[in-house]
Amino acid sequence: MKRIDIQKETVNTGVVAQEWRSRLMAAAMPERISVLSRFFKTGPGEYGEGDVFIGLYVPDNRRISQDYSNVSLEVIDGMLDEKIHEFRLAAFLALVRRYRKAGSDAGRMDIADFYLSRGHRADNWDLVDLSAPYILGEEIVAGRFLDAIDRLIDSGNLWLQRIAVVSMLPSIRRAQFGLPLAVCRRMLPHSHDLMRKAVGWMLREIGKRDQSELIGFLDAHVPECSSVTLSYAVERLDPELRQHYRRLRRASRDT
Repeated sequence: MKRIDIQKETVNTGVVAQEWRSRLMAAAMPERISVLSRFFKTGPGEYGEGDVFIGLYVPDNRRISQDYSNVSLEVIDGMLDEKIHEFRLAAFLALVRRYRKAGSDAGRMDIADFYLSRGHRADNWDLVDLSAPYILGEEIVAGRFLDAIDRLIDSGNLWLQRIAVVSMLPSIRRAQFGLPLAVCRRMLPHSHDLMRKAVGWMLREIGKRDQSELIGFLDAHVPECSSVTLSYAVERLDPELRQHYRRLRRASRDT
C-alpha cells in the first residue's frame, strides 16, 4: 500500500482514517477474535457487551498507530467513535504518543483536555489502562488537572472512575502517595470488580515502593476493603501479613 503524507494539511481526513484502519485490519488475526471477545466480557449483560474485535495484538497496534500521532484531532476523534475495539485503542495509543512528543506544557494540556473530553470512549479496561496513566497521570504529577479527579469519580461512570484511579500510577512511581491513597479510600465502597481490582492494584504498587504506607492504609481501612481489593493489595506482602489482614477483614464482618 502506498503511504500518504499525513503531515500535509491538505490531505483529506477521510483518506487518512481509511489508510489507518486498513493497516490495522491488515495486521489483525481473525482467529483471535473469539478469545478476545471472551476475555473482554462482550456477552449479554457483561461489562463489554457488544464490543467488536478484529484480533489485533497491542504491540502491532502501537507500531502502526504511532505513525498517526500527528494527524488532526478530527481523525483521532473519528477513530474513537468506531465500533471496533482496536480502532478506539489505536486512537488512544496515538494520543499517548502525541502527548509524549508535545514540546510544551500548553501542548500537553491541550491533549489532556481533549482526552478528558473523550474519556467516555475508553469503554473497556485496557483502553483506560493504556492511556490514562500516560496522559492524565503525567498531568497530575505536573500539578495540573487535579480537579478532574473529583469530576471523574463523581461521574458515576465505571470507565471514567477507572481513569481517575489508574491515572495515579505516575504519582505512585514517583513516591507521591497522598492523592493516590485518598483516591483509593474514596473508591473502596465501589461495587464493581473492575474497580475493586484497580484500587487493589494501586495499593499494591504503593506497597512495592513503601510498605509502611500500605500497612498504614490497611490498618485504618481493611474493614472497608472488598476481598478482591485486599487480595490485590497484599499480594506482595509476607504470607503472615497477608493472613493477618484477611483475618482482620473477616473479623470485622463477624461483629
